[in-house]
Amino acid sequence: MTDDLRRLSEKKTTGLVRELWDFLAHTKKWWLTPILIMLALLGVLILLAGTGAAPFIYTLF
Repeated sequence: MTDDLRRLSEKKTTGLVRELWDFLAHTKKWWLTPILIMLALLGVLILLAGTGAAPFIYTLF
């Protein structure tokens, strides 16, 4: 049992995007993809709103 735990603890961890991709592929929940893309785009807009790109973003709306 301790060998199994040691092997799992030494295993390289995967990133968030890879975990999400594996989840979508394994469970066949492809309908989540557009929702996640829109959330990511909204996050990028929020991050860019605090930078010098804000005047250019506001002209789009």
